[in-house]
Amino acid sequence: MAIDMALFGAGRIGEIHAANIARHPGTRLRYVVGGLDRNRTETLAAKYGAAAVSADVALGDGGVQGVAIASPTPTHPDLIIKAAGAGKAIFCEKPIALDLQQLDASLEAVKTAGVPFFLGFNRRFDPSFHQLHNAVKNGQIGAVEMVNITSRDPAPPPLAYLQTSGGIFADMVIHDFDMARWLLGEEPTEIFATASCLVNPEIAQLGDADTAMIILKTISGKLAHINVSRRAVYGYDQRIEVFGSAGMVQAGNHTPTTVELATATGVIRDKPLHFFLERYAAAYQREIDHFVDIITKGLSPLVGVDDGRKALILAEAARLSATTNQSVKL
Repeated sequence: MAIDMALFGAGRIGEIHAANIARHPGTRLRYVVGGLDRNRTETLAAKYGAAAVSADVALGDGGVQGVAIASPTPTHPDLIIKAAGAGKAIFCEKPIALDLQQLDASLEAVKTAGVPFFLGFNRRFDPSFHQLHNAVKNGQIGAVEMVNITSRDPAPPPLAYLQTSGGIFADMVIHDFDMARWLLGEEPTEIFATASCLVNPEIAQLGDADTAMIILKTISGKLAHINVSRRAVYGYDQRIEVFGSAGMVQAGNHTPTTVELATATGVIRDKPLHFFLERYAAAYQREIDHFVDIITKGLSPLVGVDDGRKALILAEAARLSATTNQSVKL
């Protein structure tokens, strides 16, 4: 018998999760709860045979076992608290909240209710990054010494989105903070961040940045370097390298095809995939697969409460470091 799920959010991420819930043989998308754009919500719900309803209706249905929260970040804490109170298993897109006080209130509700909570740091579920992590975990490159992460979007999001996003560190780099923690194998104890506005001056007027570099250091001296930009004219640039005492492992960009044309004038190949919807399509599918296993098999979430909290602590420390131009001890 299929598991009934409710989806919160009918935007780009909501559409991805709706398709993957509908695709999974063990799930049924029962409800879609959207925002102000009622037509978009109803269209998405109708596409997958679901009903467009209010949050109270979706959470009040005792047949719904799991909820996927893919609505704007400022709505996450309240929805988490309500879903936990209704006894639903929760899958929530990153970040959990935009400040630690809201995050802790949300997670206290989850703890009190005793419901499963799975956080959508989707890059851990990307097949390439998963294989890279396995090589590190299995000791194939010896002791980890440095992690280098490049993460560049093809273009900045709309200014209206940035106004409520929480800033580049909490919205964009938080994925990379999670990847750095995952690959370093121990918690960072010091961070230095610097940021600039080189892409769109209007982003600076919002008090945000579009370009940043971050250095993390652990207690044993392991280092991680993260560089991010809101603009890469050649596509979605997602690369990771882990350097160790016995070697190096890296994961490069994905391209539409692997065809290369080599002539006397040079070598031509495809640009990287355009953006995250294409690049991480498999990762989003595997997230829903894991969420179903959490509900049906009682598995512990591979990414959970503690991961979300520690990533947000790094984001807040990075913002402080960039503001003061000083490293921050953690």
